[in-house]
Formats: sequence, structure tokens, C-alpha cells
Amino acid sequence: MSSTATKTGKPGRGKAVPPPLRKHSAVVPAAPGRRRSPDLVIAVTSGEPAGIGPDICLSLSARRLGARMVVLGDRHLLRARARRLGLRLAVRDFEPGRPRVPGELSVMHVALLRASRPGTLDAGNSRYVLSLIDAAVDGCTEGIFSAMVTAPVHKGVINDAGIPFIGHTEYLAERTGTPHVVMMLTGAGLRVALATTHLPLRRVAQRLTAANLERTVRVLHGALRNQFGIGNPRILVAGLNPHGGESGHIGREEIDVINPVLDRLRREGMSLEGPIPADTLFTPSRLADCDCALAMYHDQGLPVLKYASFGKGINITLGLPIIRTSVDHGTALELAGTGEADSGSLVAAVRAAITMARASAWSARR
Repeated sequence: MSSTATKTGKPGRGKAVPPPLRKHSAVVPAAPGRRRSPDLVIAVTSGEPAGIGPDICLSLSARRLGARMVVLGDRHLLRARARRLGLRLAVRDFEPGRPRVPGELSVMHVALLRASRPGTLDAGNSRYVLSLIDAAVDGCTEGIFSAMVTAPVHKGVINDAGIPFIGHTEYLAERTGTPHVVMMLTGAGLRVALATTHLPLRRVAQRLTAANLERTVRVLHGALRNQFGIGNPRILVAGLNPHGGESGHIGREEIDVINPVLDRLRREGMSLEGPIPADTLFTPSRLADCDCALAMYHDQGLPVLKYASFGKGINITLGLPIIRTSVDHGTALELAGTGEADSGSLVAAVRAAITMARASAWSARR
């Protein structure tokens, strides 16, 4: 998830105590009857070069995750970072069809625009960072890659370069020509999707229209069925206002927007509960049987999930014509090149991408 280290802290330090979780522990259940496929190729973008993205990507060389992984980044940067971290591995250029070799990192070389030092941002490399994303998207749409996984980028420095950039989610939607995407984070047995994403709080109610909410629920419901193998997903839907608007006394969005949309979709057979006041949605009794919670805005649902799983959770973009997962933490500039970065979230994101790629292939064959 794209954010700065000062906002997201240091992944891997300390252990959060999660809230009570629903009974389904698997974040991304595998589709039935699935065997590992050696043909899956997962593209992993290395993200902001001054952050921990290159560090955690290097750790993939020692992992056996059931698919071939290709890191997109500057080969010279990755080699230099490996030497700095004291890692013994071979950085080899990506060759389609070449089998994975233990201790080897397969790299699709994209050249830095300027030399990069760990912990020191340089706006001159912002277009390099975006070119990594573009190369991964192109590889997925051309069938070279089965899915893409993104290491963190620094939104601030990209904007400092004069490039409007809200986040991966919005960029990928525009890049693929997708009219409506949904951000969902998973971790510690929870799935939390968002009806709106990176918006100032004062604009959330304006964006929360019946048409947008209906599209969001349809995308979410379809992804839970086709990419997560859940036959009849049960979704908990949050209200927007405190106490669900108190029957319209402190807000009418529940009455005028959320309830009519949910009623219409329930008549189609969707299992939707809500709108539920957000302060009582994440309780044991409600979470016991649900498959996903839908929050109305970014900071309504994600603090709960990140408290439960920070450094181990993942971000998934639903609705794209390709599969994209990501880490749930920021660039952690102060940890870059120190050997202290935890790659747990990246590994979880790769595993989810592999499982989703298999589930999508299985769903397409049904």
C-alpha cells in the first residue's frame, strides 16, 4: 500500500493483538481441486528505490512459493543492495520459460534515472517508479505474467516530481481503463473493502452515490466468488454516519443511499447485512460468519485491520482485468539497507496473487 514510513511505522517490529476474528481463518482460500502450476509467473515491482522495496524483494530468492517470481527493477541497484545486506544470491535477467534456480533472483531490468541511496528520496526517480508499474501491467495484459505484486511507493515524492498520483489503486484503474475498482485489505483472518479510497473526508459523502456503491458491491461480490472461491459471500456493510445516522437526525446517507442499494441487491440473492454502525461492525458476533466487511471510507475500516495484522496484511485491487496484490505498509526509509525490514507482507501478497491466479483460471474453466 503506498504510504510513507512516518505514516505507517516500521513493519515487523512488535506484535499487535488482533480483535476477535471470524471463524474462517484463511484470508485467501484456495479453489477446490487445485494443484500447483509451474507455469505461473508473478511480477513483483520493487517500488521506491530509496525504501525497503528492494530489500524485501531480494528475500524472495530464498522462498519456494509455488510459482516463478520476477522482480522488476534496476539490476545494479538490486545487486548493490544485496551486497550491502550481505546476501549471497545471483541476480539474473528474466528469461520466459527458464526454470527457477534456488538462490537466484530473476529480474526484469528497468534502469534507474538517477543513482539512489537507501533512505534518501529523489524526485528524479519518480518516473522510474511508475515505469515499474507500467511494465508489470503490460506483462500481465500480454500474458507474460499471471499476476502482479507491488512493493511500496512514496506518493509524496512522486507528486513532488509534478506527477499527479493518488495511489496504486487509482493509477492501475486509469492505466487499464477500468471504470470501477475496489480496494480490499486482508490480514489476520479479516477482509475489509472500501466504498471510497483516497479522498479527503469532506468529499466522502459526495462520492458515496447509489451508482458508485452498487458498482462497488457488485465488484466485491464477484471477486469473492471468482477469485476467492466463496460460493455465496456474506458481506457486512458499514453505515457512513455515527450510529448509522440516528434515523436521519445526524445524516441521511443510510436512508437515501445505502439502504436502497442493499435492498435492491438483496432481491438479486446477495447476502448483505447492513448498514451497520461502524463502531459495532467489528465485533465477534458479527464477524463470526462474514466473508468481508465493506467500509464507507479509508479510515473507517482499515485501522481495525492494520491493528490486527500490520506488517503481515496485504492490499488487493478488485475489478481490474489483471490480478494485483500489494504489501500493507509504506517505504520505511529509515530501515532501507539495514537488514531490519520484514518481508512478511510481501510474501503474503505473493502467496495471495498465486492463489487468486489459480482460482481465476479454475473459475474461467467452470
